[in-house]
Amino acid sequence: MIDRRILLALAVCLVSLTTLHTQEASVSPLTRSRSELSSKPFDPAEATQAWLATVPADKRAKSDAYFEGGYWLILWNFLLATAISILLLQSGISARLTNFSERVTRFKALQVTLYAVPYFVIVGLLSFPLEIYQGFYREHQYGMATQTFGPWLADQLKAFLVLLIVGSLALVILYAVFRRAPRTWPIWGTIVALCLSIFGTFVAPVFVEPLFNTYKPLDDPKIREPILAMARANEIPVDKVFVVDASRQTKRIGANVAGLFSTTRIALNDNLLKRCTLPEIREVMAHEMGHYVLNHGAKLTIYFGIFALVGFVLARLAFDSAVRKWGEGWGVRGIADPAGLPLLTLIFSAYVFVLTPFINTVTRVTEREADAFGINTCREPDGAATVALKLGEYRKLDPGPIEEFIFFDHPSGRARIRMAMDWKAARLPAGE
Repeated sequence: MIDRRILLALAVCLVSLTTLHTQEASVSPLTRSRSELSSKPFDPAEATQAWLATVPADKRAKSDAYFEGGYWLILWNFLLATAISILLLQSGISARLTNFSERVTRFKALQVTLYAVPYFVIVGLLSFPLEIYQGFYREHQYGMATQTFGPWLADQLKAFLVLLIVGSLALVILYAVFRRAPRTWPIWGTIVALCLSIFGTFVAPVFVEPLFNTYKPLDDPKIREPILAMARANEIPVDKVFVVDASRQTKRIGANVAGLFSTTRIALNDNLLKRCTLPEIREVMAHEMGHYVLNHGAKLTIYFGIFALVGFVLARLAFDSAVRKWGEGWGVRGIADPAGLPLLTLIFSAYVFVLTPFINTVTRVTEREADAFGINTCREPDGAATVALKLGEYRKLDPGPIEEFIFFDHPSGRARIRMAMDWKAARLPAGE
């Protein structure tokens, strides 16, 4: 999603978290008179703490509880995926699905499709209770969601249909690789995984996301023109800015620059327009432009390819060993047998679970690079700080170093504010 793939953030303004308008100016709680500045040098560490102190304790505790609850969800999702895979293998359901598909047709691609569709349906149904909790109930519990259950369920069904189509096609290709390259399939499997990653990174935001939300051109020139000016300065080939109606689903703010060549699109959600000042909007959009200009989509695809190659090599060793021991009881004949898909899923679920800190670190590094690009482009250190505070509504602002290494796929609010204050301390001129 790559969702599970990405997005940036924005900021809680000093006095209120709810009613700022884009025409208002960003006001720093750290503003000092010239005499004060001359008598006391600007201290980035002190300024960072001053910004963090503007968040009321109750709101800080709520966001910490929400984010820390996500740590447990990583574990519960892994355990659920493990339990479902073992159930499908031990009960013989997976083998019976394969036998059914082989009785219906002799065409291998169609056999895989006839296996994949009921497989995804079974996994989806068994996973749905946890999905209701983490995707609907918990989001409403912490005040993040705006959607009632009916529209939320409709979106889930649409997402599931996309999964059926894309997932089934991916499995047809992957099992063709397994049949034709029984020894070298980890290499060719990695290539397939890279193609899927490219689809998720560059194609899905432009062609799949509009299935769930409406994108309209941004009409307000006071907001549109500064964004396009930054785009032109960084040679991003766009002449429009789009607004997406994310407020019908969530209260989160977000934006992205996605696509390739003529499909490149700059989009921001309507929550960003409603809740943020112009300096904050410019900061967020500059950050997103940083991802595009710095080729983070391509770089992350390469990193993903490395992780996938190592995973496929380990999966081959673990899969072959497990089939030798338990394959007869499970009805799994080898890697080219779709009945072994739950075993492959189990192996990769464990691999990704163990790799979580390293995957997060790779993503976090690119996010920090985009932060640096953004602040150097828009020159809004206080806007960057207030954006980080707004993100603090659902991301822990001040984690410990080990906690940040393991669980954070973006820099913490504290780290982002400190970067902005270090930039400010360098006395670079800020935009008006």
